[in-house]
Amino acid sequence: MSERQNSGVRRYIAWLVIALAVIVADQLTKWAIVEWVPLYGKVPLNDFINLTHQQNTGAAFSFLAGASGWQRWFFVVLATGVSGVITVWLWRVRTEGPVILAGGLALVLGGAVGNLIDRARFGYVTDFIQVWFGDWAFPSFNVADSAITVGAVLLIVDALFVSARQKKTGSEP
Repeated sequence: MSERQNSGVRRYIAWLVIALAVIVADQLTKWAIVEWVPLYGKVPLNDFINLTHQQNTGAAFSFLAGASGWQRWFFVVLATGVSGVITVWLWRVRTEGPVILAGGLALVLGGAVGNLIDRARFGYVTDFIQVWFGDWAFPSFNVADSAITVGAVLLIVDALFVSARQKKTGSEP
């Protein structure tokens, strides 16, 4: 195996380790919330952040939460497919892909798998971070959701400012 191939494999493994770290952090924090915060209970951390214990059967912002149950397996299949595509994409950019792109993919992968585990095991995702601004509350979320959001921002930054510029100039990362 050439040094370039070897380096690419090490990079790929490093990105998968980051995804795994997100999964572990997500599952540990969800476990702690389920253990120590009663369902729908709230633990104020300060004037605008609560720890809470919510069960979201839908997707982001509880999209489809009121559906009859079919959404569980729809989201399991969707998350599995997206995770597979991201894993292949990470492999393809392992030697030459921009760090911002690979980092974003690793975070989205870790978040998707973290929520996939909950949805497959329980039929819902445990959300527990609640942010308040006055009387307005942002929908509760978790570590996986945070990783997906940060990863998506990195993918957008890459698309707008890194990969687009490289395509325009014809340069490599």
